Amino acid sequence: MIRAVIFDFGNVLCFPPAPEKLESAAAFCGMTHDVFWDAFWKERLDYDAGKIEPLPYWTGIVGEPFATANLDTLIRHEVEFWNEYDSRPFAWIASLRAAGIKVGMLSNLPRVLSDALKHDTFLGRPFLSHFDHVTLSNELLCVKPQPAIYRHSFEGLNIAPSEALFLDDKLPNVHGAIETGLQAEHFLSWEDFVARDVPRLYGLPEATL
Repeated sequence: MIRAVIFDFGNVLCFPPAPEKLESAAAFCGMTHDVFWDAFWKERLDYDAGKIEPLPYWTGIVGEPFATANLDTLIRHEVEFWNEYDSRPFAWIASLRAAGIKVGMLSNLPRVLSDALKHDTFLGRPFLSHFDHVTLSNELLCVKPQPAIYRHSFEGLNIAPSEALFLDDKLPNVHGAIETGLQAEHFLSWEDFVARDVPRLYGLPEATL
């Protein structure tokens, strides 16, 4: 029996970065879209794990002295990549909680993004208040698909791993969840999630477009 649903953040609770935002950031950095995006992800896991601070992370992308002179703007671009939240999964979250199903968020996020979420609001309430428990990689100094980060999530929800459904857009993270005993589904899009009627497979409230 599923007693909790655990959501990834990027590309699950929010939309993927809009092309115009990526183009704007790349142009600001004097780079093409593809070169910028490849560099953006090169050291991302260490950044998500809190092992690299924003300045050295961005220095690795744009070099010195550009990173130092423009760090605030670079961070603003980064935060704005992920701040278009999708109201549809949040409507389902409300249905889950009304049905007594716990809800968690488990995400690989650097400190600047998790700080932004802690101070943001969505649908008239603090963003993180939509969840019963939140696991953030930079606070644990580890990232998906490392086992410890999944344990932090289901233990924080006070459930057995087999009692939780985990949703993530990256297959290695899905496989990591399954290896720790969670039930997990690869999240391609909200439309795909609804079309496959994933909630019904797990005895959960209906999700709609």
